[in-house]
Amino acid sequence: MNAIVEAIELSKSYGDGVKTWALRGVDFRIDPGEFLAIVGASGSGKSTLLNLVGALDKPSSGRICIDGTDTSTLDDAGLAALRGDTIGFVFQFHYLLAEFTVLENALMPLWIRKRGTVSEDTRWVKALLERVGLSDRLSSRPGQLSGGQQQRVAIVRALANRPKLILADEPTGNLDSQNGALVFELLTELNLEFGTAFMLVTHDDRLAQKAQRIVAMGDGHIVADYRVESVEQEAAVVTGVG
Repeated sequence: MNAIVEAIELSKSYGDGVKTWALRGVDFRIDPGEFLAIVGASGSGKSTLLNLVGALDKPSSGRICIDGTDTSTLDDAGLAALRGDTIGFVFQFHYLLAEFTVLENALMPLWIRKRGTVSEDTRWVKALLERVGLSDRLSSRPGQLSGGQQQRVAIVRALANRPKLILADEPTGNLDSQNGALVFELLTELNLEFGTAFMLVTHDDRLAQKAQRIVAMGDGHIVADYRVESVEQEAAVVTGVG
């Protein structure tokens, strides 16, 4: 199976002279349709890895391939095109534009990518908004929505281009526990429904345990990488359950 993301000896440093290493020699891959959570303490390298996977930053050494394309071969325009075609982003803060409606905000990536939209695009985005329970809020402004509703609009916006990979950086971090759990559940449902791979950075270990795979970071290294199903199955064997 061809990987959506494959990183080889990926390293990233900051500063001149005395360098601070955010990542050191990381080997990492994401397969189509995977749902993985990246966990670790502040400064462990989680956000740096996400930025490199999203082609928002360039590695100091090593290489990273996105959907079979080596990002080191692309200029800034090529990286922007790769992001637009392959990757959707969800952040802790929704970054919706206050002067636009829910539907217009969700359509924004298509407007930017295609310099316009067609009826098929609008139907697709309306169907997504219906899927996340916002079919009656298409004409609402972001300020008329709750925090959880705003984040659902941001999720639809990330899916608008039909990306193969969604990168989510603390997408529940600005929500209360109930809305955070609902948003996380929605992400897992969309992963199963559309086969889109999800890479989610979270500080919430309880939510991370609901992912298919957990990658733990520490001091710029991957210190653990395991599938949650495997852990549950091993526990069942030990306890004699199942």
